[in-house]
Amino acid sequence: MISIGKSIIFFGIILIIVGSFILFSVKIPFLGKLFGDINLKKENFQFYFPITTSIVLSIIVSVVFWLMSYFKK
Repeated sequence: MISIGKSIIFFGIILIIVGSFILFSVKIPFLGKLFGDINLKKENFQFYFPITTSIVLSIIVSVVFWLMSYFKK
């Protein structure tokens, strides 16, 4: 039972971090405007694909989870 409680607390903390990031992401000036992000604008059409931003965020999240598993041992 204790491991279920720890898991719920862990996922709750992750949700708080992700929610805070979404809330304050507007104030981060470079987010979504990195070199390599695709932004196509036409008359009645706009396509935006933040591929570089996604890769950078993926690397950051992977390092955080790796550090968490490293210090858990």
